[in-house]
Amino acid sequence: MFRILFVLIVVVSAIEIALFVWLGNVLNIWFVLIGIILTGIFGALLAKQQGLSTLNRARFEMAGGRVPREEIFDGILILVGAIVLFTPGFLTDLFGFLLLLPPTRRPVKKYVQGIVLAMVKKGTFTVIRRKP
Repeated sequence: MFRILFVLIVVVSAIEIALFVWLGNVLNIWFVLIGIILTGIFGALLAKQQGLSTLNRARFEMAGGRVPREEIFDGILILVGAIVLFTPGFLTDLFGFLLLLPPTRRPVKKYVQGIVLAMVKKGTFTVIRRKP
């Protein structure tokens, strides 16, 4: 698993560098720099908005005595999207924005929920509940 992650990080970084160089040559280096800064700012604002919205929905669910299952997964994906957005690069920014926007986050959330459910069924993921 760590080897795959390591290779993925190296490959994505190489693609990002190549994209920076190509865009810098085709357009302008200032376009690339301003693009990196603007996607970071816009991404931070969107992450904050989506995070607060998810937090408020989670509070509403808990106030009603329900476990905020959907909101937990949304929150995790929003966090991952925000972290990826702070990584300089247009490819990673695209992935980060996909995780921050609810319509594109929904399929990823269903996929992750399926993985977690399969892990729970296999016994490789344990849920511990504490009684009040």
